[in-house]
Amino acid sequence: MRLELCGPQAVRASGCAGFRLCGLQAVRASGCAGFRLCGVRASGCAGLRLCGVAPRACPTGCAASGCALCGSPYSRRVRIDLHTHSTASDGTDTPAELVGQAKAAGLDVVAITDHDTAAGWAEAAAALPTGLTLVPGTEFSCAWFGANGARIGLHLLGYLYDPDDEELQSERRRLRESRRGRGQAIVNNLRADGIPVTWERVAELAGDGSVGRPHIGQALVEGGVVGSVDEAFADLLSSRSKYYVRKADMDVFDALRLINAAGGVTAFAHPLARRRGTVVGDEVIADMAAAGLDGLEVDHPDHSLADRAHLSGLAANLGLIPLGSSDYHGRNKAVRMGACTTSPDAYTDLLARNTASSPIVSTT
Repeated sequence: MRLELCGPQAVRASGCAGFRLCGLQAVRASGCAGFRLCGVRASGCAGLRLCGVAPRACPTGCAASGCALCGSPYSRRVRIDLHTHSTASDGTDTPAELVGQAKAAGLDVVAITDHDTAAGWAEAAAALPTGLTLVPGTEFSCAWFGANGARIGLHLLGYLYDPDDEELQSERRRLRESRRGRGQAIVNNLRADGIPVTWERVAELAGDGSVGRPHIGQALVEGGVVGSVDEAFADLLSSRSKYYVRKADMDVFDALRLINAAGGVTAFAHPLARRRGTVVGDEVIADMAAAGLDGLEVDHPDHSLADRAHLSGLAANLGLIPLGSSDYHGRNKAVRMGACTTSPDAYTDLLARNTASSPIVSTT
């Protein structure tokens, strides 16, 4: 009659015949009439609801009017991934391939969120498979600037904004140009130490997309320097590496203002991804919320279980919408599409805040 959590805290579940969570693996509970962890309840869930992650199944099934047990307005489980990348930036799938992969992965909603660009939106929309909804978005390169010259890079997801907004267009162009110059500088640093990589090959891999470190990682893999892009990021391309070059970023509060003014909604991407570098504290996230931030990416492959629990509570305290996303990059990262997902309720709340446009639904 108790829930066991492999960690510092044991949480009781009413009517639970036994449930154990070990790391990221959940073992199905038998006869669980309710489960609560970090203040989030999954009433009558046969699976697990953790800090904004929707139950994987309703034990009674759902009628067309919705689930009488869990209260969901959806007639079946809906899978939503709001953070993916294509060849318009540093992914390996074209935008058309990306939406095809989303359909094959069993997603109902997918967002295309390439770095500092909206270039992939039209191609993804034109290739949208039947039954899949597309949320156009962008992952903006930003930074928080504190006292005494403190500076911490971070990423802001902007969805459903007006891509023709002149001020935001100008910023996207500036950020893309900076990415290109920064990529060339990193290559020059690597070559100065005799590491076999050329800017010509990196530029060829990037094509017309926004240049990113994954393109350099691909070239390093091709040259036999590393075994994978992930290995390159762990060492040579790390933000702590001597070869690293900082790119231009938008002040995050300017970015919030511009995206909101362009009719978009925003979410702070992977806020506790410490392996990428220094992260901001809760007080900065609170300031961002006060400045118009809409959501917080809670469930992300770079977040530990403890991180997700903390962010879920923070989102609840600040009135932010808790999101879940894979941050899929195709072959550039060992993460499958739909690895983390957003609950239907959170998705509905996010759309309710939008003013510029609506998601694209296939009509064929």
